[in-house]
Amino acid sequence: MIPLEQLDSAKIPGADGELRLMRRGQDYMILLGRNELMSSRLRGSEEALANLPGERLRDRSRPRFLIGGLGMGFTLRAALALLPPKAEVVVAELVPSIVDWARGPLAHLFGDSLDDPRVTIRIGDVGEAIATPAEGYDAILLDVDNGPDALVHPDNGRLYGKYGLRAAHAALKPGGILAVWSAYQDKVFAERLKRASFSVDEIKVRATGVKGAHHVIWLAIK
Repeated sequence: MIPLEQLDSAKIPGADGELRLMRRGQDYMILLGRNELMSSRLRGSEEALANLPGERLRDRSRPRFLIGGLGMGFTLRAALALLPPKAEVVVAELVPSIVDWARGPLAHLFGDSLDDPRVTIRIGDVGEAIATPAEGYDAILLDVDNGPDALVHPDNGRLYGKYGLRAAHAALKPGGILAVWSAYQDKVFAERLKRASFSVDEIKVRATGVKGAHHVIWLAIK
């Protein structure tokens, strides 16, 4: 059996947890404790997080996207593949080491996406980027935790609570989309989106794109 190798670790700002970058053969994983948060083998649902709203917003010539969580870059690369030359993509990442990993041991997954002129990397809480937009967003894509229960960072719960959802609603342009990734279904959260004045579609997608476990993406439309 191929051994599991730890390449690096990173403290999560403002929390007790530690992220670990692991490798087994050609596969890379980011773990929190024993929980696998993401893997280079499972990219289908992360790509769908960009593709689903991107397809619905194809008619916008200068779309402005906010991505919460850099991860392994699958959502960012999918967004760039869909978006036009005059688009703007802001990526808010709380953990600076994840950006370092993206330019280091995970660079083969990111390609040239971090150097795309449409991309701005913002180190910090995505909630701040939502609360203080220089201008409205056409889409806000949230993949900052394992789902609405805020496993990784307790403050992430604010993003999924009623005030966080109201802030996202206010930050979106008319017809804009809040897309939220989750490892599981959550009926309470779906209802909370509706109470925040969104029209909501709940979509099951495959973790790998074609097979394997299902993940959930909510498309909440303003």
